[in-house]
Amino acid sequence: MAHRALIFGCEGATLGDAECEFFRDADPLGFILFARNCENRDQLSKLTADLRQSVGRDEAPVLMDQEGGRVQRMKPPEWRNIPAPARFGDLYSKDPQSALKAVRLNAQLIGAELREVGVDVNCSPSLDLKFDGASQVIGDRSFSANLETVTALGKAAADGFLASGVLPVIKHMPGHGRAMVDSHLSLPVVETALDALKNTDFEPFCTLNALPLGMTAHIVFTAIDADHPGTVSEKIIKDIIRDHMGFDGFLFSDDLSMEALDGAIEDRATNTLAAGADAALHCNGKLDEMKRIAEKAPELSLKSQDRWQRAQAALPNVPETLNFEAGVEELTAMLESVVT
Repeated sequence: MAHRALIFGCEGATLGDAECEFFRDADPLGFILFARNCENRDQLSKLTADLRQSVGRDEAPVLMDQEGGRVQRMKPPEWRNIPAPARFGDLYSKDPQSALKAVRLNAQLIGAELREVGVDVNCSPSLDLKFDGASQVIGDRSFSANLETVTALGKAAADGFLASGVLPVIKHMPGHGRAMVDSHLSLPVVETALDALKNTDFEPFCTLNALPLGMTAHIVFTAIDADHPGTVSEKIIKDIIRDHMGFDGFLFSDDLSMEALDGAIEDRATNTLAAGADAALHCNGKLDEMKRIAEKAPELSLKSQDRWQRAQAALPNVPETLNFEAGVEELTAMLESVVT
């Protein structure tokens, strides 16, 4: 059975009756959670179970952005304070092998915390390069300004998530690092020449194109499509992400409720799916908007269903064994060797 090509958020820490009824009827592929949804382990475990029960599928994916640093939805003191990705880039410049070990271990620790509460997809790692003078919307969410560093650490992080039983999402395709404004607030426009983009921003995604899940960027690249942000651009999704990068994994849009996009919310969803995304993300939990989207959005295409099945097959049958407390101590010791 095909589910609707949508990932929805929810309003709060518990699932209301109206939300349950809507999700049952709309049958989205899955869900995404934010800080507003995360109070403690017991509450969050119940919420993820209730979301899955609302659509009658124990395997319905539940996503989260648990990157570390500024972007962590499960926060202290209930959960571990996770280092920002840039910390691992700093360590890599001093001791590459230790950095690769540390970032993989960190991903396993994140994955263990996510799985404990029923979250099985992490919208991480970011493969965006850091650029001086660009908006700080990326900043220390990037591993580094160096593409080899980003690629190596991104691969190790993805390996760690997979080992923990959590699917990683590489983002923001085809690259968010050059954005001069925050796409949560307005639409970034990048005017860099295509050859330069191919030699820098696009490279980590090209190298790691076999990873199972990706996410688009709400950015206009004038060298490719001056009229449409990447999320709703067929030229960017099909010509760059699919063809040039060789990515045939399952592609999520970034959040459709961000201010970078214009037009009716339901049209944003149909436009990203028409451009080639596999599923559209709507994250703010506003039920009236979700209803409008669900009325127009299609079910997963056969190709998208195949991509999703292949993504599921990327997970190990049994996650690697991890001593959580010992892992935290080991990671802390490795990162303390870097002066920040």
